[in-house]
Amino acid sequence: MSSSRINALIAWAAHQNGLPVDAISLAPAGGDASFRRYFRLSLPDDTTQVVMDAPPQQEDSQPFVTIARRWHCAGLPVPQVHAADLEQGFLLLDDLGSTPLQQLFTDDARIRGYHNQALSLIADLQNRVSPETLPVYDTALLGRELDLFPEWCLTAWLGLAVPDSWMALRSELIDQALAQPVVCVHRDFDAMNLMVHDQRLFIIDFQDAVAGPISYDVISLLRGRYQRFSEKQFTAFVDAFHSQAQRDGRLSQRYDAATFLHQCQAMAAQRTLKVLGIFCRLTLRDHKTGYLARLPHFLDHLDDSLAGIPGHDDFVHWAQDTLRPAIIARLNETDV
Repeated sequence: MSSSRINALIAWAAHQNGLPVDAISLAPAGGDASFRRYFRLSLPDDTTQVVMDAPPQQEDSQPFVTIARRWHCAGLPVPQVHAADLEQGFLLLDDLGSTPLQQLFTDDARIRGYHNQALSLIADLQNRVSPETLPVYDTALLGRELDLFPEWCLTAWLGLAVPDSWMALRSELIDQALAQPVVCVHRDFDAMNLMVHDQRLFIIDFQDAVAGPISYDVISLLRGRYQRFSEKQFTAFVDAFHSQAQRDGRLSQRYDAATFLHQCQAMAAQRTLKVLGIFCRLTLRDHKTGYLARLPHFLDHLDDSLAGIPGHDDFVHWAQDTLRPAIIARLNETDV
């Protein structure tokens, strides 16, 4: 980040608070896989705020602002937007601290308890916010996401041919996603995007929200970066969510648990394949190699997900006999 942009950010943040520039201080507060960067603003009264720097040439912050204000009005726990300058790409937000949820995954009881809280928060999101104004998670978008896997993981990073069994799996994963009730979907409801503040979970990084399948955020959470649950544990979480969704009317009483579990497994396969592609793209295009270390974890997720989708034995065998050895060998070559 250039010194001129830093100076402009400080001047803007000071102006928003009615203070001279020398009355405030900024310190880095993290970044993410995009071009957004965050700074903690310390004010003279010892309170803090977070300033988001989102260069408008690379990031359109309008969806973040619109969704943040809408979700805040719906009573959802999101950071309040106190000021926004979309032309410069500066936003002034609540400071939710420095504790993403995964830092509290210290024992089985806490892991289980926090995942139940997070699943309840997904239910609140789906119940309180209509998906009508959001972009639609349609066939084209689902397909583009899936195609990141052969484009970036297989061809660009591994130099592998796409297996003949790919198109049949791709088609079913899209069909299973589109067969589900449409709700408001965060689209990256992983522990890293849930901040623990004042003993409450807050949702961040929601600018890519869409109108899409009811199982998607459930899968983002349960098959995310930080945990791998046993089949029994995974099924218990999914069944509990299914039961709650039937009680509050998001799923009809005719929507049986076995169907929902199957759709969750298909959704998990779709998201995992997308993630494998995205992590390879971040490595090759954006030179962010830290994501490679997570590939074996998501390969495990892929195995778990495919095991719940019968009829794709050829792809399963290819993933185990060709894909996994190729990824492990490539990781060993790059010393990850």
